[in-house]
Amino acid sequence: MKGLVEVKTQIFIQAPIEYCFDLARDIDVHTKTVWKHTRERAVAGVTSGRIQGGELVTFEATHFGVRQRLTSKITEYNAPYLFVDETQKGAFKSLEHIHLFERQGEGTLMKDILRFEAPLRVLGWIAERLVLKAYMTKFLEHRNEQLKQLAEQG
Repeated sequence: MKGLVEVKTQIFIQAPIEYCFDLARDIDVHTKTVWKHTRERAVAGVTSGRIQGGELVTFEATHFGVRQRLTSKITEYNAPYLFVDETQKGAFKSLEHIHLFERQGEGTLMKDILRFEAPLRVLGWIAERLVLKAYMTKFLEHRNEQLKQLAEQG
């Protein structure tokens, strides 16, 4: 995937791997753990509950003052260790989000690898590096911290 921007995050959660995996793929949990100002909601495909391999979800959210839709498909699924969602339609030229879960004692190490490419060639390349990489990193870190708090509260 030459030319893509890559963001990596990880967080330790004091909760069982199965529970963390289920929370991370729950559409209702997703919309509650992202930034409030984006007003993100699922509008098509799987709009509630846990998404499975091969299924689609379309989220509508406001980013950079623009209301937009992003449709993703779960292209890989190996419970409770991995799921991958790939953008089928949306603002990005391409976007792949790898969700990894590792059992560590009685807890779970949750890792995200996000690879993306913006549209608009040179302008997109500049935006990716100057704005989008930091924005997407903060977005994932916020969501993961919210997920951690939810999981550890039981």
